Amino acid sequence: MNKDLKDMTYREATQELEEILRAIENDAVDVDELTQKVQRSSQLIKLCKEKLRKAEKAIDQVFNEENCEAPAKPQDGSAGTLF
Repeated sequence: MNKDLKDMTYREATQELEEILRAIENDAVDVDELTQKVQRSSQLIKLCKEKLRKAEKAIDQVFNEENCEAPAKPQDGSAGTLF
């Protein structure tokens, strides 16, 4: 039985997608199951995209915090060149 999407991790979702792909490639899925497998794959892909977007936002937030936003400008008025 398929795990509920809301409880799945990214890794679990990608592993299930790989299992579905292998089954389809090996002709282990009959025509009656194919529609269900394609629908499940679509749900898993959507879940993975959402998790990736969420991770990207969290990472962006870390880099946009005050200390990480931009390199500090030199206090002596120089343009920041080494020489």
